[in-house]
Amino acid sequence: MSETTLHDLSKLRAGDSIPALQIAPISRTTLALYAGASGDHNPIHIDIDFARSAGLDDVFAHGMLSAAYVGRLITEWAGHTRIRELAVRFVGITQVHDQPNLSGKVVERFESHGEERLRVEVQCANQKGEVKITGEAVVAVA
Repeated sequence: MSETTLHDLSKLRAGDSIPALQIAPISRTTLALYAGASGDHNPIHIDIDFARSAGLDDVFAHGMLSAAYVGRLITEWAGHTRIRELAVRFVGITQVHDQPNLSGKVVERFESHGEERLRVEVQCANQKGEVKITGEAVVAVA
């Protein structure tokens, strides 16, 4: 996304939502591709036999895959040059076939280091509304 197509953040206030992001359901292909791209080949994420031997019904998504979707939510909205902080907390497991739905809400507008900023609470939930990741981003307004 070019800097000229970024959203205008100048009028946002506490309570305003940012544009949501819906990701296609997590497939086994998604997990295999992420494992290759990230170098995280933990079999709990890609080998159903291994997952079952660990007492699970199936493999599940890498936590950092969902965290990457949170990063995508913020960068598609504000752009990477405006990000000042991004923190996430893993609160649930994203299962195969879950559809990540990401959202955010401005909770504070403030100034820091001579720069106007927004603090945004973010979350990644599945299609049932079960929250998998919570977090917070701080972005520069300009």
